[in-house]
Amino acid sequence: MKFKADEIASVLQKEIEDFQGQVQTAEVGRVIEVGDGIARAVGLSSAMAGEMVEFSKGTRGLCFNLEENSVGIIVLGDYLTIQEGDEVKTTGELLSVPVGDAMIGRVIDPLGNPLDGKGPIVTTESRPVEYPAPGVAARQPVKQPLQTGIKAVDAMTPIGRGQRELIIGDRKTGKTAVAIDTILAQKGDDVICIYVACGQRAANVAQVIEALEANGAMDYSIVISATAADPAPLQYIAPYSGAALAEHFMYQGKHTLCVYDDLTKQAQAYRQLSLLMRRPPGREAYPGDVFYCHSRLLERAAKLNNELGGGSMTALPIIETLEGEVSAYIPTNVISITDGQIYLEPDLFFAGVRPAINVGISVSRVGGNAQTKAMKKISGSLRLDLAAFRELEAFAQMGTELDAATQRQLDRGYRMVELLKQPQYEPLHFADQVISIYAGTKGYFDKVPVEQVARAEKELLQFIREEKSEIRDGLIEGKELTDTIEEQLKAALVEFQGRFVPDAASQTVTA
Repeated sequence: MKFKADEIASVLQKEIEDFQGQVQTAEVGRVIEVGDGIARAVGLSSAMAGEMVEFSKGTRGLCFNLEENSVGIIVLGDYLTIQEGDEVKTTGELLSVPVGDAMIGRVIDPLGNPLDGKGPIVTTESRPVEYPAPGVAARQPVKQPLQTGIKAVDAMTPIGRGQRELIIGDRKTGKTAVAIDTILAQKGDDVICIYVACGQRAANVAQVIEALEANGAMDYSIVISATAADPAPLQYIAPYSGAALAEHFMYQGKHTLCVYDDLTKQAQAYRQLSLLMRRPPGREAYPGDVFYCHSRLLERAAKLNNELGGGSMTALPIIETLEGEVSAYIPTNVISITDGQIYLEPDLFFAGVRPAINVGISVSRVGGNAQTKAMKKISGSLRLDLAAFRELEAFAQMGTELDAATQRQLDRGYRMVELLKQPQYEPLHFADQVISIYAGTKGYFDKVPVEQVARAEKELLQFIREEKSEIRDGLIEGKELTDTIEEQLKAALVEFQGRFVPDAASQTVTA
């Protein structure tokens, strides 16, 4: 076989002409200490805060502490594969998470790796996990309602798109249930929901995913899971990853809802990392910047102005209290950052009032701005009526004689409490809520035995839907309780009163 010298020469010449030299520089250091999700390295003198580094076995880390002679790195992954003396090199990149439509319907870890066994996630876009919050000029006031489907919330502590509403309470009082019902209520509303499980038991996360799938909510949801079994660094960055995913859609002009369940566990993971890094502890052994840790996360929730597309990101952070201690360090921090809180009380929960919302302490700082006109019209006095009822109830327990007017007020209060109870995974459409609360506040349930209020409400809504659908359709279309609709509703309620037959057994009990 003969070689033609001129051919070989021409090929070589072409290769040399087309050659583009790419110089890749990376600073390489050595690990001097590793353990508990933390590594210390020397020789990385030009490493930057928040920069990604890569260990020799492929595990990634994040520069957390820049010290005089060494760099403190939090290991994002299995730190047991890293040994003293291993090489570590800088990447010149910030920690990023893959984003895009391909993420919807998936269960991922905080780094964007799939956990649901449905194959790899194919997306070309990524976004930094830490990103500056929109400034004052980039925002617009919160005016558009975000329906939660929960009567007690939508009527008394309404949430608007772009708001940050804290859900706070002891363990096992239904905090996650409120958040999940809110996600379910977004069906058909073009809101992309992100549920961040931070430090939860893996069994609880599996239950949440099951509930979302059973109710068809995974079609517009993303679940980020950093369970209690995951290393502290992953629990710490999980909420920021959730915010980055939501921001991607928000800057495209879409609406998003982000649930952080829960930030108490994230603060504890951050405390663990900080103490291992020898950062000085402050109150309750938390580092001094734990407030900043939460504020830079929650300030990313916003309703963008129309020039930026008008997208929104609504945040529902969850905080767990110990024995109702709302004045502890982390709860007071997050209360001061958010635009209101829904306080869930154990006594109410165990008394069967679910959702166990304490009306006195719960508040929304956006208020009626985040309500439809119809809901605003009928719920104005509801909070005051319930607060007055609670006072009267305490007074009546002393066994004093009550006049007829006070007794009537008490009786209506008991019925309103029954009316605001709601089973889990059954969010109500806002039109149904308006009809239900209107009937209660105007006294149409006053003659119904207390224990049958729930049945009466169910039958009323069915009656309106099947026989008086024009009332419901009018409410949905105009979102306003006009005089015409109100007259139609009154007539329908009177007709329903005549039809409703209480159970005989119940009547004898109440008599």
